[in-house]
Amino acid sequence: MSQVIVVNNSLNIANNLCDILEKRDITVIKAGIGSSKPNFFGIDLVGYQADTLVCSDIFEKEIGGSSKLISIAREAKLTKIIIIDDDSKCDGIEIKEELGGAVKRIKISDFTDQYSLELIFNSCCPNISFSAGDSKTFELLSLAKRVAITDVTVFINGPTGSGKEVLANYLHENSNRKDEPFVAVNCAAIPENMLEAILFGHEKGAFTGASNANKGIFRAADKGTLLLDEISEMPLSLQAKLLRVLQERKVTPVGGQRDIDVDVRVLATSNRDMAYEVNQSRFREDLYYRLNVFPLQTRNLSSRKDDILPISIKILDKHSQEDKPVPYLTSEARELLLTHNWPGNVRELENTLQRALVLSNANIIDDKSIMIDKSLSMINENSSVDSFADQLAFAKVK
Repeated sequence: MSQVIVVNNSLNIANNLCDILEKRDITVIKAGIGSSKPNFFGIDLVGYQADTLVCSDIFEKEIGGSSKLISIAREAKLTKIIIIDDDSKCDGIEIKEELGGAVKRIKISDFTDQYSLELIFNSCCPNISFSAGDSKTFELLSLAKRVAITDVTVFINGPTGSGKEVLANYLHENSNRKDEPFVAVNCAAIPENMLEAILFGHEKGAFTGASNANKGIFRAADKGTLLLDEISEMPLSLQAKLLRVLQERKVTPVGGQRDIDVDVRVLATSNRDMAYEVNQSRFREDLYYRLNVFPLQTRNLSSRKDDILPISIKILDKHSQEDKPVPYLTSEARELLLTHNWPGNVRELENTLQRALVLSNANIIDDKSIMIDKSLSMINENSSVDSFADQLAFAKVK
């Protein structure tokens, strides 16, 4: 878990930043005026594993400048320093990196602006896997964290592109198996005749082309976590074999004669209505109940608007050049993102932001760079519009 030292001397953003950090389960060590510790030098760091220091540029000057601050940070074994300058002349927020990103200088014009706070949060905690701002999403993460420390099987249901695999990763990262393998297999992407061998392994010569033995996905995930993505696409013939593995915790490789013990925590996902799939005899009822020990539900992005900006920052950070800070979204660009209904959920948002990175100038993304693919919604209105390119051409004609 990340731990952040926040020095609130002359740092107007301190309270708002501490709130957003604590809300996301980050341990905040408060220093300076108004805290239990008189100043940064008085903090007893024994027992803490803080890696980031956040302070104002005024505090930096008060203690003797950049070199002194870096020296103190090294002594405290901190790996990152974020220096914030409340600059009313700044246009939104500016981020500059020094010492290969170990020091970040952030100028901010409005310390109450939620988007600026999200950018600073991302600078503090870039490795947080699940981005959120919506209250119900935080409730989901809290529930997921509670179940993560157990070994019960979890079934994650939700629309395509709504973050089911990301949530599965979150479960693994917060589990007792976090240092062991996390293996994901898409049941819809593997040919039916190969799925059994891929899941359970095979012996040499078990079938044509099996020139070597393979231990399979279950044994590759031994001691760790196995994600069966889109489990509803698994053939009925294989569902019975999977049920046996889940019940007995043993696999039998294709062409093998003996069972092999496996210790795997299983997660499964689907975008289908599983009760309907069971009712239509497309999915075994006994397997469904074996998998659905603890159900979790992801939601459409349109129903969690407060998640859009935190997710956007994470996406921009992922696709930006390594030596560049996260681009700044103008208020007009943010408005476009917040008002679109995102039928393709997070995947559609990611596509849109990747296009924006290509089209934007410098380190700012404005509304002109936000090209939203509306072809899905326009298909119902005009049958001739069946692609993004067609939609653009159609829009020009209109």
